Amino acid sequence: MTRRTISLLSLFALVAMPAIAADYSHKEYFEHYEGTKTCLNCHQDEAETFFHSQHYQWTGETPAIVNADGKKLGKKNTINDFCTNPIPAWIGITKNSRGEILSQGCSKCHAGLGKIPSAEMSREQLENIDCLICHASGYNRTLVENEDGSLEWKPILWKNQEGLDSVSKRITMPKRTSCLRCHSGSGGGPNFKRGDIEYALAETDRRFDVHMGTDGGDMACMDCHAGTSHRMRGRGVDLMGSDSADQLRCADGSCHEATPHQKELLNRHANRVDCTTCHIPAFAKEDQTDMVRDWSTPAYDEEKDKHTPTFTFGSNVTPEIAWYNGSVWAQLPGVPVTERDDGVVTMVLPQGSRSDAKAKLHPFKVHRGKMPVTKDDRWILPINVEEFFADGNIDGAVREAAHVLYGIENFDYEWVPVKRYMGIFHEVQPAENALRCLDCHGPDGRLDWAGLGYEGDPLAEVLSPSH
Repeated sequence: MTRRTISLLSLFALVAMPAIAADYSHKEYFEHYEGTKTCLNCHQDEAETFFHSQHYQWTGETPAIVNADGKKLGKKNTINDFCTNPIPAWIGITKNSRGEILSQGCSKCHAGLGKIPSAEMSREQLENIDCLICHASGYNRTLVENEDGSLEWKPILWKNQEGLDSVSKRITMPKRTSCLRCHSGSGGGPNFKRGDIEYALAETDRRFDVHMGTDGGDMACMDCHAGTSHRMRGRGVDLMGSDSADQLRCADGSCHEATPHQKELLNRHANRVDCTTCHIPAFAKEDQTDMVRDWSTPAYDEEKDKHTPTFTFGSNVTPEIAWYNGSVWAQLPGVPVTERDDGVVTMVLPQGSRSDAKAKLHPFKVHRGKMPVTKDDRWILPINVEEFFADGNIDGAVREAAHVLYGIENFDYEWVPVKRYMGIFHEVQPAENALRCLDCHGPDGRLDWAGLGYEGDPLAEVLSPSH
């Protein structure tokens, strides 16, 4: 059977499947799994689409970044206030003084086998794609040092051909556990980065998330995010690249109508208030999330024998509410930082205002921290975080990463406060747990009316005596 024929049959099978997380046994298609080249025998086209995707390139088109000037941007060529940039610490085995492994490089969360993704497609790059990390149920991998000293991610069963054959034939569309493996652990620990993407979502109830709860919608991530040709729908507010121009919205008619409530008053609110604002009253409900990461003040975890930045974590965090019209301004590398009136460098700032008809009120996690900036050019600097984990030398880690990313040496730098707006979209509550009127319009309401462009609570103005 030819590869094209198999792809066509697979397409027909997908159309016929009622559930997106269906399993597709590959027992009949190959005898022994010999790495990604086994997948390429039938799925060369799919591999090529994945090669160009955000999940592989870690860069993409930037229609939502107002100051990108058409450049392709992403995790690979920008700097964030969590692990900063992956290139200086792409792959490696970092050990503490006791010889215990502290980390294995940023590629641990990349859907590749260890090589840095290149812009040019090649057979070597296609064979670097780790198809099984998303598509094989029960698959896991480990970092292995080859005979030539190079490092490579390999299946943990790479010396057990029978076991590897069994796992590699259990092919499935990505399930919640597949997605959460990387997206819940990003930022260095469980729920550190996103706040609303917790491991608990793998098996939960509607009180935790009405969409993914097994007694609720029991939806997979792909039910909302699946696009075509490995291009995912939807994007985090602070992500630079977009896989698809199709912005994911709750009330576009696919799942919910624009006027979903029985009460007209609530439907009028929905014109300017995103569903998530009322239906996600809090995030980080099981695993605490990193709210402040101060790289200027190193700390030491004696139990792990590991150097860390100073963290401030939060649990059951109340989101901050801001206007958002679907686009953001981003602090980019290699340009002077923009310090706002409060002296803070905003890494990602949602665009929109009360007067912007496209903007709605959205909930955000606002992450704060301290990052290094060069004194002369005022460039934001990356940090080789894995080098720092082992020796605690933050100055050396800054200089090493700056050399890798900018090619600069002999520079002075200082630490500046930063903050980043990150959209909150998960841990959605059913109607009975959504916000009530007084949660926003009461004396201790959660909205900063002045900051949102109002003179005061608009409901109070309506109810106040006219004389």
